[in-house]
Amino acid sequence: MTKATPQGRRGRQLPTAEELRIWRDFIETTETLRSRIASRLQTESSLSPGDYAVLLALSEAPDRQLRSSELAAHIGWERSRLSHHLGRMERRGLIHRQECPTEPRGAEVHLTPTGAEAFRGSTVPHLRAIRELFVDALTPDQLHAAGEIAAALRVHLDAPHKEPDRLRPAPEEEPARPATGQ
Repeated sequence: MTKATPQGRRGRQLPTAEELRIWRDFIETTETLRSRIASRLQTESSLSPGDYAVLLALSEAPDRQLRSSELAAHIGWERSRLSHHLGRMERRGLIHRQECPTEPRGAEVHLTPTGAEAFRGSTVPHLRAIRELFVDALTPDQLHAAGEIAAALRVHLDAPHKEPDRLRPAPEEEPARPATGQ
């Protein structure tokens, strides 16, 4: 078995069968969780997770408005994806876009009263679903560990990475089944 370095990395090798099993469980479970929470949000409020992310960002923004580029960065979307989504939300009266006075090619996205009301009406059912499907499934220690895992992944993903020179299999490793997810 390969020894972990102090940072928890195991050199430049492929994941073991056990590591891939954990990866698959993690990806498949988080996808199921996201799907169920999204379904509940849609059923209980007629908002998609994307709608909710936009409305949440705007509701927390000063004057309930953001430049579209800031909004895209805030929710982690490509600007073209956001533009198409905002068009759909604007047709439903949830947001309003107007030309940015300081940047002619930019747009400001404003939360409308209809959007604010839709967000308020969706928040309690959405938080209830998070409680029932995520928080209640875990012990306090597991919830704390999940937070630590998420923080460690965030730090790791934000750190600059070098491509490995080569990949070498772990010694005495069983062939692993292919990983799913990304």
